[in-house]
Amino acid sequence: MADNDYDPAGSTQMFRAFVDETPAPQAPGSVSTYGSSSSGGSRTGLIAVIAVVALVVVGAVIWLAVK
Repeated sequence: MADNDYDPAGSTQMFRAFVDETPAPQAPGSVSTYGSSSSGGSRTGLIAVIAVVALVVVGAVIWLAVK
């Protein structure tokens, strides 16, 4: 008979270890979001550049379709 506490893949144990971790202490009044990093400005800039490029491509396709 198999032991019910044994997980051959280890995923349950890793999940429990993740859930049981205590969060790092924060300074009073600071706000933290999930996935926040110090490179948030560069990510925002990258998204803006991708949006502008996408608009240029869509504009070019429309211009070629009308022409």
